[in-house]
Amino acid sequence: MIARGRFTVVALCVAALAGFAANSLLCRAALGAGSIDAASFTAIRSASGALVLLALAHREPVRRAGSWGSALALFAYAAAFSFAYLRLTTATGALILFATVQATMIGWGVARGERPRPFAWLGFAIAAGGLVVLTLPGLAAPDPIGGGLMAIAGASWAIYSLRGRAAVHPLAVTADNFARAVPMAAVLLVAIPFAGGHANVHGIVLAIGSGAIASGIGYSLWYAALPSLAATRAAIVQLAVPVVAAACGGLVLGEPITMRLAAATIAIIGGIAIVLVTKQHR
Repeated sequence: MIARGRFTVVALCVAALAGFAANSLLCRAALGAGSIDAASFTAIRSASGALVLLALAHREPVRRAGSWGSALALFAYAAAFSFAYLRLTTATGALILFATVQATMIGWGVARGERPRPFAWLGFAIAAGGLVVLTLPGLAAPDPIGGGLMAIAGASWAIYSLRGRAAVHPLAVTADNFARAVPMAAVLLVAIPFAGGHANVHGIVLAIGSGAIASGIGYSLWYAALPSLAATRAAIVQLAVPVVAAACGGLVLGEPITMRLAAATIAIIGGIAIVLVTKQHR
């Protein structure tokens, strides 16, 4: 394990989590304003992220470090993420994404033999109830297609994360997977007939920022912090992402923070926090 000072670890975590939240903000800002179509955003984000990660990992054994299965999961996440933000606000998208990622990864642990204690099951119930409240039909409910796409993005990111848990060189693996995902994004760009396909300078700049900075540099900073964090702590600190995304969406994009969203956020984050801090047994 890499020994790092507490201040350094905190700084790395804050910067990485800001990058995760920025992905939601940049994607929503680009697509919500109509500056770029979802397929172009996905392709540019993937390509710019791959270039930055390959540059950062130039001294590591990148060649064949990743896999096509992981790259497919990464591409599915990026594509569903972009198309979902055509229909969702920054805060709602981040919350659904986060909830799905955690539910998928916790569910995988249960399937592999982890047995949550009764208090943890209470946390599951609270978080699930929050997600139900968020998605129930009504004036403040998110678009069901957008919510479904973001759930697919969350499940895909969870699968990608689970596949990479045993990586010896995580930066090299991520760089190779990003590079493998680029041709998939290119196929999407060409294969789907977008009658309104477009991209102006503003949209392209936001897509590059999402890929090169929020994804490429953000993921690198996160990997630098992970060796100094226990697994549970690493999961808990990610609880801040939907909150930061909601605040940025409200302050930067002027998106409304509804009572339904606020209540669902408290329930989902609180419920998952209970699960993460409760010890499990096999």
